[in-house]
Amino acid sequence: MRERDLVGRAGRFIAEGEVTLRLLLGRRSRFRAESILLLPERWAGLAEAVAAYPEPPPVLLAAKPVMSAVTGFPIHRGVLAVGLRGSDPDAAKLVPPAPAPALVLGLAGLTNHDNVGAAFRNAAAFGADAVLLDAASCDPLYRKSIRVSAGAALIQPFARLAPGEDWLRLADALDLEALALSPGAAEALDERAAPARALLILGTEGPGLEAALLARARPVRIGMAAGFDSLNVATAAGIALHSIARGQGRLGGGR
Repeated sequence: MRERDLVGRAGRFIAEGEVTLRLLLGRRSRFRAESILLLPERWAGLAEAVAAYPEPPPVLLAAKPVMSAVTGFPIHRGVLAVGLRGSDPDAAKLVPPAPAPALVLGLAGLTNHDNVGAAFRNAAAFGADAVLLDAASCDPLYRKSIRVSAGAALIQPFARLAPGEDWLRLADALDLEALALSPGAAEALDERAAPARALLILGTEGPGLEAALLARARPVRIGMAAGFDSLNVATAAGIALHSIARGQGRLGGGR
C-alpha cells in the first residue's frame, strides 16, 4: 500500500523512530497507535512505554530485512508504528477565544514535506496554539513530515481549511490579525508590537502568497542583509513565530 493511500484514504499514518513513537504514545498526542513493528533489540527499551499506554497496541518483532520488505523502504531506526488519525478538528475550536492571546500559523500552498515538518517543529517550539493548512498544502502526517517535525506533528494542534476557504474571512471570524509574510512588504515584522491575537500566513517558496491576499492582510517582512531577501519558508516561519511569541510573552526556558 502506498503511503498516500494510507494517509489519504485509510485514515492511518506511519510514525518512524523512537522519539516519534514515544510522542505518539504520550498524553499530548491526539492520535492513537494501532500497531507497532520493531527490531527485536529495540523492544526492551520501549516495553515500559508501550505497557503504560491505556490500550497497548499489538507489537510485532522482525529482523531488519523483513521490516524493509514489509515496508518497502530501508529500515534504519528499527521502530515503526501505524497511527490512526481519527476525525479532523474544526479550526475554530483550536484557537483560544478572544480576548485571550492567540498565535496561529497558517500554511498556504506548502507542498514540500520537509518544509511542512520543519514549520510544525517551529510552531511547537514557540508555543503556537494551532497550525492551519489550506487544501493545497501537503499532509503533516506523512512519514517524512512527522520525522522532520521531530514528532511535533503528533502533538501540535492543526486543522485544514476547506477548498477555497478564505484566510482573511477566517481571521475576522476568529478575531485574529492576519500578518502575511512577504519579502516585498514595506513594514518589518518588528517595527510594531506583536498583535495579541495573530494569524501568521506563509506561502510556498518562489511564488509566495497571492497578491489578492497580501492586499487585504497586513504584509510584513523579516529584515535581512542588503542584497539578499530569500529565506527558506520554514526558517522564515521560525523567525517570525519567535518574534511574535516573544512579544506575547510566551517564551520561557529551552535550548
